Amino acid sequence: MTAEFAFDLAPDALVVLVGASGSGKTTLCRRWPATARLSLDSYRAMATDSAADQSATTTAVQVQDLLLDARLSRGLLTVVDSTGLQQHVRAHLLARARYWRRPAYAVLMQVPLNLCLRRNASRQRVVPVDVVAGQYRQVPTGQQFLAEGFTAADVVTALQLGLPRPR
Repeated sequence: MTAEFAFDLAPDALVVLVGASGSGKTTLCRRWPATARLSLDSYRAMATDSAADQSATTTAVQVQDLLLDARLSRGLLTVVDSTGLQQHVRAHLLARARYWRRPAYAVLMQVPLNLCLRRNASRQRVVPVDVVAGQYRQVPTGQQFLAEGFTAADVVTALQLGLPRPR
């Protein structure tokens, strides 16, 4: 395993990273092999030359779903790197895991808003501050994940990611 959690990841699991922009999802995701990582930003960039081009989200989701099914059908560990803040998005991912009879784990990025904003501001592609703040307010709880049907849920903090302390 390439990341430490309160649970042991099954080798055929779906892992859904959840958190606001700048919370460290992609930083954590890099601990897994590139072949295991699915990223809507990457697919938007492939479709339009811009990860920020939200008009390509439908196409990006189609690509993600194709790869998600390909990996889960083969029993391969799959990590979804997107905000995962909307319940209907998580429900769709859970449905795919259930269809393929794979365990699904939620990993909540618990990083203070000011650190998310600071990290976001240092990126090449900056998400507007009001969008990040809105995302932060949508972050679900671990109990919500379990109620939705995730096999297990865990919290990753800024300290665990090796991120600087918020000022």
